Formats: sequence, C-alpha cells, structure tokens
Amino acid sequence: METMIDTPWLSTDQQRVWRAFLGGTTVLMDRLDRDLRTAHGLSMPEYEILVRLSESPDRSIRMAELADAVSHSRSRVTHTIARLEREGIVQRGQCSDDGRGVSAVLTDHGFSVLEQAAHTHVRGVHDYLIEAAGAEDLEAVGRVMQKVVEQLQGKTF
Repeated sequence: METMIDTPWLSTDQQRVWRAFLGGTTVLMDRLDRDLRTAHGLSMPEYEILVRLSESPDRSIRMAELADAVSHSRSRVTHTIARLEREGIVQRGQCSDDGRGVSAVLTDHGFSVLEQAAHTHVRGVHDYLIEAAGAEDLEAVGRVMQKVVEQLQGKTF
C-alpha cells in the first residue's frame, strides 16, 4: 500500500489539466450518449458494440472478445447484447470456428440502425470535440490517450 510520502501530488497546473480532462470527458460522453438515445434509442456503449461488430468479419465477434474490445465486463456485454437482440439489432449464435463459444452477430436491421446512428455520432464528435481543438491539440490528446491505453491495458489492480 502506498504511503502519503510516496504520493506524487499534482501541481496546481497538473490539477487544473486533470479537472478540465474530467469535466470535458464527462460532458462530452454525456452529450454524445444523449444525442444517440434521443435520435436512435441507442446508448454510447450499445453504439460502440455495433461499431465493433460492423468492423468484424461476417459482422460477428465472440462475446468474450467483444467484452475485451469495448472494455466492459462480460456480464455487462451479455446484458447489453440481450437488449439489442430483443430489438432485432443483433443475434447470438454458436461460434462458427469451434462451436464452443457464443458470438454476437450484427443483423442487417442492426447494420441499418448503425448507419443512421453513425451520422449523429460523428457529427457530435466533430461539433463538440474536433471543432474545439486545433490539429496539434488533437494529435497531443491522441498520443497521451494511446499511451494510457497501452500502459493500463491488461493490468489488474
């Protein structure tokens, strides 16, 4: 366990940046989620799952791999897929490669839903984030967040 002596307290500038990051990501994700829910009845996590499925061969991913890809628990992904399945957006089936696992498959209807939702989502990302930052700022944010992902991915605490 860390002691107070080991704690690398944030400087005033670091704390200001940290709080801006927290506030910015919170309001950005809330607004993107609200836009998707209002226009398409989809949450951000549901949208991300549909995107991952659409980018996969045969629009299909093993449930365990899908949970890892979107950084959600398996139970959360199972619950989300069940809701999307009730809407006819995805369906579950046996994995084609070995028959042991369960895959989520994006249906044609689901792909159509995603095509419509993508316009809303990308417009929001553009209007709320891209327009607010210059190219150098975006590159810096991308580099930092990629390092965070690489550093933390796979670590257990």
